[in-house]
Amino acid sequence: MRQTTDVRYLVVPGWQGSSAEHWQSHWQQVLPECTRVEQDDWLLPQRHAWVAQLQRQIAADRRPVVLIAHSLGCVTVAHWATQAAPALLARVRGALLVAPADVERRDCPAALRNFAPMPRAGLPFPSVLVGSSNDHAAEAQRAVLFAQQWGSDAVILPEAGHINVQSGHHRWEQGFTWLYQLQARSDNHYQRSA
Repeated sequence: MRQTTDVRYLVVPGWQGSSAEHWQSHWQQVLPECTRVEQDDWLLPQRHAWVAQLQRQIAADRRPVVLIAHSLGCVTVAHWATQAAPALLARVRGALLVAPADVERRDCPAALRNFAPMPRAGLPFPSVLVGSSNDHAAEAQRAVLFAQQWGSDAVILPEAGHINVQSGHHRWEQGFTWLYQLQARSDNHYQRSA
């Protein structure tokens, strides 16, 4: 019988979801106990609906969870954290936030603007933000700013684009480095507070 304290992984895709070729889909296949947040509308995302669906997924399982978010999924996680109940926030052992979408940028697609303003509050769980020096969805300086505001460790990759299929990131094995660092940081954090 499996212990109820096992950590599970929850993939939080961004706008238009993550295709079968996307690294999030690959990770979902290879990580144990990994599921994804399925949204009702991937093309016309509504902030309240996306946040509510993330909340349902976290509430549905009492085990600790590590969030693996990409693009608009990162913004969804940050919005959720500003309004979630302490008991649900306590379930999150960490969040890997990859290529967050800057929904305040001048050329932000109209479909994403209802996610503005960007959440500014610190996240109450360990997090690592991985951005890129040439991500069209968020300039590197903005990604660093988000990391500072959210209390995340920041990693800016050189010339990695939006860290998705279009930028050549299919399996993205390199990303596991930051996932495992996040988990080690999370383990230390929860051991100290136990």
